[in-house]
Amino acid sequence: MEVSIKLQRPLAVLDLETTGLRPDQDRIVEIAILRISPDGSSAQYVKRINPLMPIPPDATAVHGIRDEDVLHELPFKAVAKEIADFLAGCDLAGFNLTGYDLRMLQREFERTTVQFSCSDRAIVDAKQIYHAKEPRTLEAACRLYLNEEHENAHSALDDVIATWKVLNAQLDRYEDLPRDPSGLNSLFNRSVDPEGKFEWNGPNAAFTFGKYRGRLLQEIAEKDAEYLAWIADKGEFSQNVKQIARSALKREFPKKGKVAPAS
Repeated sequence: MEVSIKLQRPLAVLDLETTGLRPDQDRIVEIAILRISPDGSSAQYVKRINPLMPIPPDATAVHGIRDEDVLHELPFKAVAKEIADFLAGCDLAGFNLTGYDLRMLQREFERTTVQFSCSDRAIVDAKQIYHAKEPRTLEAACRLYLNEEHENAHSALDDVIATWKVLNAQLDRYEDLPRDPSGLNSLFNRSVDPEGKFEWNGPNAAFTFGKYRGRLLQEIAEKDAEYLAWIADKGEFSQNVKQIARSALKREFPKKGKVAPAS
């Protein structure tokens, strides 16, 4: 391929597969790095890693890596130095690098004694470039999916009509998408409640906030009912979230694909 980027030092393009999206809770299960030198030569580093925790079914559905696939692999702390050495002297690149991969990688290094810093590196995020050059607006969606201009942008009625047309055009274009709202919700919406205080971890609801962030609602209902009672009665939460807590105290838990109703 023709190379347009001009390098003064090696550029390491990296990507991670993980157990989830929370740097404080989740772990890396695979890392891949393509290191390109200024002279055009390249080297690859690919390693599967034992996360020392179960890989949730939702994560396996994304990257295909199962617990048994990494059972005999080394944990991150055992390969941290060779990763740091491979990245030494490199600028970094990736897709959503700043929003996800780099945060996850830095957190993994922090759990080891291996030093890793980005302070002297250039960071190139292709997703930032993509979003800057290809705006993600309703007007842009109309041009892409409908091949027409959205003339009356930000008029509420015109916006909802345009959105409805775009949605139908998306379903026409992407035949693999579910045809019904429930199916689309299950595919794209990880939130259990409208506020996103709980999210789906496999078929179960998990906390996204507080001291139990990343823990399953069902587990906390069994171990700390007092905390759920505080959410249900005294916490500054929406009625949706309070209802989830009240139901959990009765051992009634959200079912995936359904948003908890307000009461």
